[in-house]
Amino acid sequence: MQENQKVCRSIGENRQLMDQLLPLQESFDLIRRDIRIGGRDCALYLVNGMLKDEVLFKLMDSLMKIHESEMPQDAGGFSWQLIPYAEVDIYVDFDQILRNILSGVPVLFVDGYEAGIAIDCRTYPARSVGEPEKDKSLRGSKDGFVETVVFDTALIRRRIRDPHLVMEMLEVGESSRSDVVLSYMNNLVDPKLLTSLRDRIKAIQVSDLCMNQQSLAEALIGSKWYNPFPKFKFTERPDTTAACLMEGKVAILVDNSPSAMILPSSILDMIEEANDYYFPAWTSLYLKLSRILILLLTVFLTPVFLLLMQNPRWLPSRSRKPSTFRSSARC
Repeated sequence: MQENQKVCRSIGENRQLMDQLLPLQESFDLIRRDIRIGGRDCALYLVNGMLKDEVLFKLMDSLMKIHESEMPQDAGGFSWQLIPYAEVDIYVDFDQILRNILSGVPVLFVDGYEAGIAIDCRTYPARSVGEPEKDKSLRGSKDGFVETVVFDTALIRRRIRDPHLVMEMLEVGESSRSDVVLSYMNNLVDPKLLTSLRDRIKAIQVSDLCMNQQSLAEALIGSKWYNPFPKFKFTERPDTTAACLMEGKVAILVDNSPSAMILPSSILDMIEEANDYYFPAWTSLYLKLSRILILLLTVFLTPVFLLLMQNPRWLPSRSRKPSTFRSSARC
């Protein structure tokens, strides 16, 4: 396909090009549905298993009832007047159309219109929103992130009903084209940090994010042998993510990953728990200091103890005094 090839007015040419780009005969889940709307030939391309069947059925029923006299002059008028659905976009570039189709968005081609009409009625297989297994809270909410990024952003938006909350969508991976969301409060975040993160994500040149957030983290920071500590804070709790956003931090969400990357982060953030946000300040401080002490003892005292147990000759010898009881007994 030529770069940035545009949609033409003939439905036959558009259909022929799409059939060349998509393996419709080899892939059973790629479907082309030829229909007639308002006396014009149309072609609907979709991915089976990634649609809301009831919504698609109602859309098809509404489109089939359109008369020829009601057809607008262009695709924009068609989408505004005749499609009873909110999430509708118009694309004239075949590259953008292919991205939408392969991500689950049905695209409709109408004879005489120089554009493809994308109707975002997709839905992804997802598990229920439940409390994370490794990050439970005694007093907090019992919901957690899932593998669908749209659900994750909704959980954050539910907690922060502020117009300053921004969910910026980016795309990474030449083959996977994974959705990456930068979430931040534009009135609290550091502009330099935000610009640096955005530029780094856009500059990533990888074929896919096979390990989701871990692949993105390695592409952003890389591995540094002299710094063994984690570079990001990971959490599966939307309430913790919302609290971090209100502190001016940035949360990175990756599609197909049930956790958020929080940055900037420090060593103190790694020992923080969800319960710290629900206890009083002094109680939270006591718990943090206790974790720091336990961490230091675990890191330094345990290896020293094991080393001395393996080398007992390094221990100082204990001087033994004669027992008074034994001396008197001999007398």
